[in-house]
Amino acid sequence: MSKRQTSKYKINRRLGVNLWGRPKSPVNTRDYGPGEHGQRRKKPSDYGLQLMAKQKLKGYYGNISEKQFRKYYAEAVRRRGDTSENLIGILERRLDAVVYRMKFVPTVFSARQFINHGHVKVNGQRVNIPSYMVKEGDVIEVKEKSRQLPLVLLASESSEREVPEYIEVNHQRMTGTFIRQPKLEDVPYPVQMEPNLVIEFYSR
Repeated sequence: MSKRQTSKYKINRRLGVNLWGRPKSPVNTRDYGPGEHGQRRKKPSDYGLQLMAKQKLKGYYGNISEKQFRKYYAEAVRRRGDTSENLIGILERRLDAVVYRMKFVPTVFSARQFINHGHVKVNGQRVNIPSYMVKEGDVIEVKEKSRQLPLVLLASESSEREVPEYIEVNHQRMTGTFIRQPKLEDVPYPVQMEPNLVIEFYSR
């Protein structure tokens, strides 16, 4: 279990949002930061708002390091089109994000661990790298021996969230296809994400 996983709900309270929309999140009853000074809230500066937007986006996708996130930003800038839309598209192409979106696992943290342990195949080949970039038309499946794991069965049957339109899934066969790279409006974030502020943060 990663350090980030054990403290994931602290991220919620620090940011003051239910980042993954989960009913168990303590922010539902305590919408202030952790620690003795958590209830002291100052109006954030422009820099503070940009930093918070970055922390929300980084936190949502689990264990993304600052180095990796900056690399995604550089790639988003390099591509044609809207940089903030590009950034979202890149993040949603991560294999751990795709496995989470397909409802093969309950959380983005378990998606990372699930992939690391070799339970996932892409186009028939086992892939154990959570940051692997999925391409349009790629077929993702849970390895046959792993399809009856309680974690997988509970996640696929959960009504907590829906599979987005840019992904097709067959939960009986535990396979899915990544149809296209989404735009910001297509991604079912439980909270408002502001990738434009993230771009401003890095372009300062």
